[in-house]
Amino acid sequence: MDRVQRSHTGRPAAEHRHQERQTDRRDRLPVTSADAATTPPSDLAAWVQSHWEIENRLHWVRDVTFDEDRSQIRTGNAPRVMAGLRNTAITLLRLDGHRNIAAALRHHARDTDRPINLLLAA
Repeated sequence: MDRVQRSHTGRPAAEHRHQERQTDRRDRLPVTSADAATTPPSDLAAWVQSHWEIENRLHWVRDVTFDEDRSQIRTGNAPRVMAGLRNTAITLLRLDGHRNIAAALRHHARDTDRPINLLLAA
């Protein structure tokens, strides 16, 4: 059962999904041009895992940590430029050894020298 709580403005505040004793099972079938007779299942599994690794390491971080879906930058090349800047920030933080991007952003926000030093070290 899906429920949407409303804020004082009448807009959806948060969506909560409640499932009682049900298993939510969704099958996902990848589409590929690889020949099933000659492509080993281990190769197919590796391709699928690499797709989800990209999704989890980049797109999810951009969606959740940078709240990219709510961005109001929508005209010209600005959305593409901002996505590139976000990707650059994520890459620099990962190269610096940070696994949790949100924590790394908070860490660097506390001291104005840290982001500059991160850029200079890259």
